[in-house]
Amino acid sequence: MKSIRTRNVVRLLMGSAMVFAGIAHLTFKRKEFQAQVPRWLPANQSLMDVTVLSSGIVEITLGVLMILWKEKRISTGLMLALFYILIFPGNISQYTNRIDAFGLDTDTKRFIRLLFQPLLVYGALWSTGADRYLIEKFNK
Repeated sequence: MKSIRTRNVVRLLMGSAMVFAGIAHLTFKRKEFQAQVPRWLPANQSLMDVTVLSSGIVEITLGVLMILWKEKRISTGLMLALFYILIFPGNISQYTNRIDAFGLDTDTKRFIRLLFQPLLVYGALWSTGADRYLIEKFNK
């Protein structure tokens, strides 16, 4: 019972953080999020802005789903984990191109940030039960 409660708390915290991050993408941290757009994409300001805005909308959507869509927790956890994987190249780009944003103003800080991405992926899977679903699916 305690495990279920802990999973729910983590799920709600992750969902709330996603909603907050999505709002930040659309408003007060928009320029800083542009620093995480991978540099292998065209360096066009409009494209970078569309990338930030669209990822913000996705983050808000996934955050709300994490909080409210109890019937589809596993699907939501899988989608959020996939999202974290898909945005990881932006974090790698920030590290390899030495781009300062979000207080990540040294190579060490940017590298440590990279180490947290797998924890986010696992948190999305664990808090929704998607980890057990995947284990069961692949052990058949």
